[in-house]
Amino acid sequence: MKDNYDFSQGKRGAVVPIFPDQIRVNLPLDKDILDWFRAKVNEQGGGDDHELINKALQKYIEQEQD
Repeated sequence: MKDNYDFSQGKRGAVVPIFPDQIRVNLPLDKDILDWFRAKVNEQGGGDDHELINKALQKYIEQEQD
């Protein structure tokens, strides 16, 4: 490790940008639920577990609205 680091060009905030129609939230999930989604993402060869959770919630809402 270096003794000093230059953060003068650093940017504050999240590293991964979100889309304009999204809101960043801190949502506690049960470990077994998150483990299940992460396992599904791994089965599919990788990706984003957050995206899979979002799609599952969207599908649930669509089913409830029918």
